[in-house]
Amino acid sequence: MKVLVVGSGGREHAIVNSMARSSRVSKIYCAPGNAGISELAECVDIGVMDFDALTDFALDKSIDLTVVAPDDPLVAGAVDAFEEKGLRVFGPRANAAILEGSKAFSKDLMKKYNIPTAAYENFDNADDALKYLETARLPIVLKADGLALGKGVLICNTLDEARAGVKTIMLDKQFGNAGNRLVIEEFMTGREVSVLSFVDGKTIKPMTSAQDHKRALDGDKGLNTGGMGTFSPSPFYTKEIDEYCMKNIYQPTVDAMAAEGREFKGIIFFGLMLTEDGPKVLEYNARFGDPEAQVVLVRMNNDIIDVMEACIDGKLEDVELDFESNAAVCVVLASEGYPLKYDKGFEIKGLENFRDKDSYFCFHAGTKLKDGKVVTNGGRVLGITATGSDLKEARRNAYEATKWIDFENKYCRSDIGKAIDEA
Repeated sequence: MKVLVVGSGGREHAIVNSMARSSRVSKIYCAPGNAGISELAECVDIGVMDFDALTDFALDKSIDLTVVAPDDPLVAGAVDAFEEKGLRVFGPRANAAILEGSKAFSKDLMKKYNIPTAAYENFDNADDALKYLETARLPIVLKADGLALGKGVLICNTLDEARAGVKTIMLDKQFGNAGNRLVIEEFMTGREVSVLSFVDGKTIKPMTSAQDHKRALDGDKGLNTGGMGTFSPSPFYTKEIDEYCMKNIYQPTVDAMAAEGREFKGIIFFGLMLTEDGPKVLEYNARFGDPEAQVVLVRMNNDIIDVMEACIDGKLEDVELDFESNAAVCVVLASEGYPLKYDKGFEIKGLENFRDKDSYFCFHAGTKLKDGKVVTNGGRVLGITATGSDLKEARRNAYEATKWIDFENKYCRSDIGKAIDEA
């Protein structure tokens, strides 16, 4: 079969890598793709938001399955556009992708259906938000309501920081229209865990757990980014926690969306906080996480096409997900200065070191081909991923592999997976 993946980052590279292992796939296209993806798929120069061009391409090439991977096109209705043309597509429709597209919606949904999450209030204007902060308990969390590339969350330790945060999000519009509405919620403490799951509208099958590192600098300092690295599985995510989450969070979320007339098919990403009062939802995403997909998919034994088609057809209950008993760690090689100001266009050397290695992966996030050479083309450049018999071995392997790559202004955190030592 012929498949099309919409997107251009490390997550899409990981999805394409999994598809390339499927015996059912004869041809992979990716729009627009990147330099790394081009080794496995034919990249086509169509933007992720150009729904007319994407659907025309799928019709012209007789694409059997399209996977819409990024959040922006999902929230804007890419899946709806494909379905209207009679095309087979994996991902939630716009009315379900709102689970990620509006934090205010998702918080209200959890409140209505008693799904554990942090206490919160929603605000449509800055004056009301500032007034609320006068009596709020600190530290406190400010979240831009809409999509902000994983960066629209501010943790404020003082009242002055919180006031400045309201200005940044709602008045200065640092995150654009995502800041038209603001969610202010209590600050939760505990271990963070990410759990990706396949959903077919009624059945949910969680994948193996992972843990992301959002902050730019070592020691979880600096600004929030799209993710600086991750590991899988989380040693803190026990069987008991999994059973609790399935009963109180995972299935109730799927049932709540169905009850609201927003049947969800695709991927639900659960960002969890393991608090003293039990697991609570930090956030939902309506797609594979990035870089979580990089460590989860390399450990999955299932044919990804089989699972995606089961989700589309409402037959996920017939699928048993199977993951390796090993571990994986991903360290993001970024452009120094990310997520603020950084230079790009530098040649990347050492990519050939990853060829023909079963336990090492170099997922391209921000790269492009220029004059026959692979150059940097973003803040997050590569996701260096390695597996191992356990997390410590996987971490050693991943960091060793980061030394195989060189480009000007290369930067990475040195403590991805350090929490493993505390487990």
